[in-house]
Amino acid sequence: MKNSFVIGGLALLLGCAGVANDTASEGAKGLEWLSATWINDHDGQWSEERWSNAKGKMMIGTGRSGSGDELQSFEYLRIVTEDDGSLTYVAAPGGGDATEFALAEAAANSAIFENAEHDFPQRISYRREGDTLFVEISAIDGSNAIAWEMQKAD
Repeated sequence: MKNSFVIGGLALLLGCAGVANDTASEGAKGLEWLSATWINDHDGQWSEERWSNAKGKMMIGTGRSGSGDELQSFEYLRIVTEDDGSLTYVAAPGGGDATEFALAEAAANSAIFENAEHDFPQRISYRREGDTLFVEISAIDGSNAIAWEMQKAD
């Protein structure tokens, strides 16, 4: 699964527990800052993520990446508000089996999701600064990080 994850742009998050609790109490609506189309296009290599607004306790996303006109990978994404109010990030690379990541930290414009049992990635981080989205995937301890910087397209 290591090579099939598309997740665009990255961030290391400085979240605090109080803000994480506020975000969780809002459910997926607390992450609507992510709602947009995000693109990165550099030297013919491209990636993009699209996130819906929060409705029905869920945000729906898609991601894809490629080179020139060739698609190299894609995935279906969701951020779900669970019955207990917690948030879960669900990724299905290549349309295959879904993997769940629990919200570990959140702040006004950032979120970190983790699943220590997954091979790679184990941590998915998003941070928004204006019209720029920083995304990072890594091992649970932050090692082997892969990062993207994406621009808002809509």
